[in-house]
Amino acid sequence: MRIVVIGGTGFIGGVAVQQLHHQGHELLLFHRRPSPSFRQITAERSRLADFRAEFEEFKPDIVVDTILGSARQAETLMSTFKGIAKRVVALSSMDAYRACGVLHRTEPGPPDSLPLTEDSPLRTQPAYPPQRIGMLKSLFQWLDDEYDKVPVERIVMSVSEIPGTVLRLPMVYGPGDPLHRFFPILKRIRDGRSSIILDESLARWRGSRGYVGNVAAAILAAVESPNAERRIYNVAEPVAFTEEEWTRKICDAAGWNGRIVTLPTNRTPAHLRFPGNTDQHWVADTSRIRNELSYTEIIPLDEAIGRTIEWEQANPPAQIDPSLYDYAAEDRALSEIDSNKVRKRTGE
Repeated sequence: MRIVVIGGTGFIGGVAVQQLHHQGHELLLFHRRPSPSFRQITAERSRLADFRAEFEEFKPDIVVDTILGSARQAETLMSTFKGIAKRVVALSSMDAYRACGVLHRTEPGPPDSLPLTEDSPLRTQPAYPPQRIGMLKSLFQWLDDEYDKVPVERIVMSVSEIPGTVLRLPMVYGPGDPLHRFFPILKRIRDGRSSIILDESLARWRGSRGYVGNVAAAILAAVESPNAERRIYNVAEPVAFTEEEWTRKICDAAGWNGRIVTLPTNRTPAHLRFPGNTDQHWVADTSRIRNELSYTEIIPLDEAIGRTIEWEQANPPAQIDPSLYDYAAEDRALSEIDSNKVRKRTGE
């Protein structure tokens, strides 16, 4: 097939492009960073509509948008390719669910029931506060101040002339992760810490994850299957581990034999506390994409974790906030636990 990829050079898009290319698809990339490997248009996203003639000449079957973040961007996307492309595949996020707002305390009411299906309630409030959006924009240059996947999905799925497909992605990890999700654990291991502390409310929290290579395989499945037309799919690993279980998996894979200590929030050092409502888990039901598109992971979990550790150890973040690694505070909390254990044993 002939496929236009918007983005396609970043963390997720770059891997998806390689898999699409490997399958023999003819690609045209629209992005800001020149790539010598593929036919491309190099321009800012805001100029997408200026290249309608070039897109018409390419005659794409599918458009895959890997960097779609706001309603305004979605409207431009759909109007630009109306009458040109046969279908649009858009990457969304599980932060579209109301459960995201409940976790971050921006949505009122009790936690939503689990697992989260494609028909679960969506957010009614912005996903993140302005400060968080600012931080994300520094890592993902394609984000704008209007970031919100909920209206993005609505627009992509509502244009009758171009069928849409939406993929709701989980917390994605792997080589190239701009958020360096494994780093806080691996830094403590590298720094010789014998214990890793988790806020007990966070330790029991479950969230859906996905390895970048497997997420790219889901994108490929959505592109290649006609069954994906006008459908929304959750993408995630089949098991949503607790934070404590996930931490242990990373530690075991890194060869660390220390202890993971869970503490009540009031005894957890301030820099390790999680302010959200951890009664709201993010456990996604992925049966739809597995049943309808025959999707399955192509890279086993242990291999995915190992690859991510190897990359993270060789590519630490350029900037590290020392306040997030207040080992003196962590040692005080651990010392208090050990002292309490001694007092209990001696009957003091």
